[in-house]
Amino acid sequence: MSKHILLVEDNPTDEKLTLRAFRQSGLANDITVVRDGAEALDYLFCVNHHSTRDSRENPALVLLDLSLPKIDGHEVLRRLRADERTKLIPVVILTSSKEDEDVVRSYTFGANAHVRKPVAFAEFAEAARTLGMFWLLLNEPPPARGSVAHP
Repeated sequence: MSKHILLVEDNPTDEKLTLRAFRQSGLANDITVVRDGAEALDYLFCVNHHSTRDSRENPALVLLDLSLPKIDGHEVLRRLRADERTKLIPVVILTSSKEDEDVVRSYTFGANAHVRKPVAFAEFAEAARTLGMFWLLLNEPPPARGSVAHP
């Protein structure tokens, strides 16, 4: 199973901070960055610009911002969870939103976690390290489709 991360982030500063935080945490996973909800769906479903991507190599983790151009993060999450090919991919909402409604909607649509972006880089780096350690090293993902016998 692939251990790459999909980062869905439209803010260039937050993108750089996230990539830097993962590098500093010692996690060597490949990180693919897409900058809007439509491109995230194209990537995950291997269509349009991402049609040549191997659909068997889903990311081990999706870090998803909520406030995105074209299609917002909640709609991306809803579509991911509605499709058999992507419904089990771990999705962590990584957002600066402080709205309780966003937290509730994230979990309602199937987020595995909801993390508020810390303002200070040291806190952000620690959050990235903790996320990476848990989701990429400790978490036991479901087996790849087709590798489990069904009764």
